Amino acid sequence: MSEPAIALLGFAVMLLLIAARMHVGLAVLLTGAAGYIHLSSWQAFTAYMKTNSYHQFANYTLSVIPLFILMGAFAERSGLSTALFRAAAAWLGHRRGGLAMALIGACAGFGAICGSSVATTATFARTALPELRRYDYDPAFATGTVAVGGTLGILIPPSVVLVVYAISTEQNIAKLFMAALIPGLLAALFYIATIVLVVRRHPAIAPALAEASRAERLRLLGAVWPVALVSFIVIAGIYGGVFTPTEGASVGAIAMLALGLAQRALGLHDILTSLRQTAETTAMIFIILLGSEVFSAFLALSQVATVAAEWIAGLRIPPHAVVVGFLLFYILLGAVMDELAMLLLTLPIFFPIVTALDFGMPAEEVAIWFGIQVLIVVGIGLAAPPIGLNVFVVASLARDVPMPRIYAAVLPFLLADLLRLALVVAFPALSLGLVRLLS
Repeated sequence: MSEPAIALLGFAVMLLLIAARMHVGLAVLLTGAAGYIHLSSWQAFTAYMKTNSYHQFANYTLSVIPLFILMGAFAERSGLSTALFRAAAAWLGHRRGGLAMALIGACAGFGAICGSSVATTATFARTALPELRRYDYDPAFATGTVAVGGTLGILIPPSVVLVVYAISTEQNIAKLFMAALIPGLLAALFYIATIVLVVRRHPAIAPALAEASRAERLRLLGAVWPVALVSFIVIAGIYGGVFTPTEGASVGAIAMLALGLAQRALGLHDILTSLRQTAETTAMIFIILLGSEVFSAFLALSQVATVAAEWIAGLRIPPHAVVVGFLLFYILLGAVMDELAMLLLTLPIFFPIVTALDFGMPAEEVAIWFGIQVLIVVGIGLAAPPIGLNVFVVASLARDVPMPRIYAAVLPFLLADLLRLALVVAFPALSLGLVRLLS
């Protein structure tokens, strides 16, 4: 059997292990280790692991991941999500579908602090979903809106998935944050527009609330401005070059802790819970990173990326067609696989091919542009059937709503995502404009 064929067999075995409910990181690590040993030797593999594992996790850049997760954990435990939702609801709730629009706005704001789509979804499923149900919102529409609102955590900086992409492809994290801002804000605007269109067609699914007074609006807005200030300092500091993303993450985590303590919203139990949640989430991400590194080494030995690049070059198809083909594959894969695993397993093959194609842009800009497209597709996979991790998170807290009804409610939002993806592919300036302006 040829070496590229062994790599394809390794992919198949890995997917079977994941389908058999083995942890993604362990499945990737075992498959990569077996393939590496088969193509090289046991001695070579142990020598590789002896040095590579240390160098990978001693990487200073990786510390940005637990710091951003900790920042989001402090924000969640201090009741930020509830405050954001109530403030947005006071300004938009008097419109038909206004609570759903408020939820999207609150998810965007929380995504700018939390950086995790699943955490954002779980948080608002607990805080906003009961409010939507209490005001007679259609259960399927309410749960579908929560599921897609959570995906905003992927693109709105700081995003943990974006950081993982930057580390895996050796790109500048700050530039990727800049590139993700406009597509992330577009996502929120497109979701709000989708809510307006859906509610106009089915008015009964999202009734309007009584209009809040100006004093009530200002009072609720005043409750969230300190947190908005922390988020602004972190993002503006990174964009302005005042501090690195890692330093920005530490500033954000400490500021969020200080804010929670000053408002007496964080107790000792909340702090310990935040630390435990951060450790658990970080360990999950790091085991996937380790498995992905071993699997990437196995793929490098098999030379499957080189063979695939030569095969695509021989087809003589336009570079944009290659990218569209990869994105379609990501949509299919994202419907059945965790976003981090999908990203880390495919990038060793796809990334070298895309950056080698001629799009009339420098290789660094191509890498950033492609990364934003991939993250949009990852967001689609989080809400698309048959898996849709965010849908499963929401469904676990709304057990009376059948899964098919939630997926039906999500469908209009997915169509909006596909439109946004097409715009980003067709107009690279949407993701590269800020990078070119601020770099």
